[in-house]
Amino acid sequence: MSTTDVMDNVDIEKNSESLMTINILYFASLADEAGCHEEKVSIDSSMSLIDLYTQLSQTHRFSRPQSELRVAVNDYFAKWTDPISDGDSVVFITPVAGG
Repeated sequence: MSTTDVMDNVDIEKNSESLMTINILYFASLADEAGCHEEKVSIDSSMSLIDLYTQLSQTHRFSRPQSELRVAVNDYFAKWTDPISDGDSVVFITPVAGG
């Protein structure tokens, strides 16, 4: 094995260590715009919930800004500044009208 092969393997291991996989759940208009109710995404371990929504919003062309949504992580409401971890489930919640 050459030095280049070893370095390539180290880079792959570093990259995989800095990634985490999370499960995203979509409801209401976000599910319609995403074209799915659930997806698994691999993201950088330093990504925030705000960054995550921004990235997904660009991918799926969400019509709602982050400021209009609530976020939940692992079935509990969260702050947009809360950390996320590998294996978490994240839900972006649109405003609900009732009566």
